[in-house]
Amino acid sequence: MSIKGKVVVITGASSGIGAATAKLLATKGAKVVLGARREERLQALSQVIGDNAVYQVIGDNAVYQVIGDNAVYQVTDVTDRQQVRALIDLAVSKFGRVDVLYNNAGTMPQGNLSDREYDKWQMMLNVNIMGVLNGIGEVLPIMQKQHDGLIIATDSVAGHVVYPASAVYNGTKYAVRAIMEGLRQEEKEHGIRSTIVSPGAVRTELVNTIGNTQIQAGISELMNADDRQGLALNPEDIANAVLFAIDQPKHVAISEVLVRPAQQEV
Repeated sequence: MSIKGKVVVITGASSGIGAATAKLLATKGAKVVLGARREERLQALSQVIGDNAVYQVIGDNAVYQVIGDNAVYQVTDVTDRQQVRALIDLAVSKFGRVDVLYNNAGTMPQGNLSDREYDKWQMMLNVNIMGVLNGIGEVLPIMQKQHDGLIIATDSVAGHVVYPASAVYNGTKYAVRAIMEGLRQEEKEHGIRSTIVSPGAVRTELVNTIGNTQIQAGISELMNADDRQGLALNPEDIANAVLFAIDQPKHVAISEVLVRPAQQEV
């Protein structure tokens, strides 16, 4: 199945896996709709993806970039359902449909439960779980009407394996697995498929959200390792997995993809 012409909405698109996926899909001819909180990063990405960029301001808050005829962006906080709705509406108004929603935004504070970091726990619940649900809820009516669509979420190996100092993050990623499987079962009769992509250690800015300095130092060491050591993945590795899921014929559902560095222990 060709990627060319597919309309793909990507959250968390300003860096890391989201940005790498946007670049890859654009090279395959997809029409990409980019959402993230950092407008300056979205602007920079737009210059990489396409030419003939024209800056537009619509209304009081909706700011996005038009890149030729193949991409738009809008500043989007996935915890705000109205902003997620506006991103989906932008895709429909610009391109007429939504073929793929890639719920990619996430955060990863680490620490023991005894640290009682309630605010960080709540933030993870809001971003990692409600961010996914907001995307699902806003795009489902469109995909049901189309009788076609693919919803993808970035999960994690942490959604398959529990380890110390990560119980809440593990919990959010296990929740995403359950939600996406429920979505598959509920919406298959509407022609809607679901996929989770579960990366191991990846060189992204997600590491900067860890918070715990000791844990962050250990993970940063992995991020700095040479590819030949097989200790960390690059964002492009995950983008390839997303491309694989999208590039399947409609009768094929790729439910889960786990992608680990070759030498990752868990």
